[in-house]
Amino acid sequence: MIKKVNALGLTCPLPVIETKKALEEIEKGTVEVLVDNEIAVQNLSKMADQLKMDHSFTKEEENVYKVEIIKGEGIEKEPAPVFEAISCAPAGKKVVVISDKNMGVGDEALGKVLMKGFIFALTQLDKVPDTIIFYNSGAFISIEGSESIEDLKKLEEAGTEILTCGTCLNHYGIAEKLAVGSVTNMYVIAETMMNAGSIVKP
Repeated sequence: MIKKVNALGLTCPLPVIETKKALEEIEKGTVEVLVDNEIAVQNLSKMADQLKMDHSFTKEEENVYKVEIIKGEGIEKEPAPVFEAISCAPAGKKVVVISDKNMGVGDEALGKVLMKGFIFALTQLDKVPDTIIFYNSGAFISIEGSESIEDLKKLEEAGTEILTCGTCLNHYGIAEKLAVGSVTNMYVIAETMMNAGSIVKP
């Protein structure tokens, strides 16, 4: 069976997410994915390696690559041996803290795209964060007009607590525009971060 995914024009992480969905929809066979950049090829190859599936890619034409991932045909790579051991993963809640409306330092337009992609990627994880905290200009992400509101609502429905700094909302004059989650204060922010098992800051 061959299942095709056209990921041309899709920004990260959509090619990986759509390919993962396609693989889940078939018991065995090949998923062919079209992408338009080498980074997407690398990301798909890394995913295939993690899933222990054989894969290859060809350059079809300028800015068009075809990635083939084979599932369930007996050619998956041998899985790494599993050892019983005490887990070193931190206990406690997974907390994401977002202090800027953009992700990373550099071009603001790119930073906005990256942050939107990061929040969308959180909705696709098998386990969503326990809490997301927005403060400083990160508060703009949880208000009316933000391109991430629908993704944040999905996360909230999945059990993620969405908190936005009240002082920050007031400072920027946007307190009345909060569109998802609830207002919090610095004591709760400090307490949540101190009690977190892990903190992710994109």
